Amino acid sequence: MKIPNILTIGRMIIVPIFVLSFFIPGVVGDLVPFFLFVLASFTDYLDGLLARLYKEESKLGELLDPIADKILVSAALVLLIMNGIIKNYEVIAAIVILTREILISGLREFIAKTSKDTVPVSSMSKFKTFIQMFSIALLLTGETGNKIINFQDYNAQTIGIILLWIASFLTLYTGYIYLKKGIDTAINEDKK
Repeated sequence: MKIPNILTIGRMIIVPIFVLSFFIPGVVGDLVPFFLFVLASFTDYLDGLLARLYKEESKLGELLDPIADKILVSAALVLLIMNGIIKNYEVIAAIVILTREILISGLREFIAKTSKDTVPVSSMSKFKTFIQMFSIALLLTGETGNKIINFQDYNAQTIGIILLWIASFLTLYTGYIYLKKGIDTAINEDKK
């Protein structure tokens, strides 16, 4: 087992603990899920960095890393919707993010099966992921976060929702790029 893979598996193990901690009432219930989510998000960054730095990229890592990311983000968004932190039209932003995650998973699998091409992660996708994770982390802080971050009409929840919308627009843009690549690959394969 290589360290990046251990970090990825660790991220997957954190998810059920994160979900359970979300139901703890009060300040602890705001802060523990926040810290677990930040820890899991950091392992996502760290496992990729270490894999590239020490040339420890592996097929297992390629398989598990996107799965771990999608499980973490999906669980967080579902919990935030269930709890009413993401509500009304804000749910559209969450649906856009979840839909893109499913679409890209399918596209990557299709491209891997039909072509020798790969879909590299763009710098825009990395930026989208950072904004997405940051927004979810802020939203997880709940009322405790609002007490800590509160200036003028902006508190942690308001900033988190604004960033969630920004992440959803970036998601549409990067999703379009991946979709175009998938369609181009399909057309090229059909011509052969």
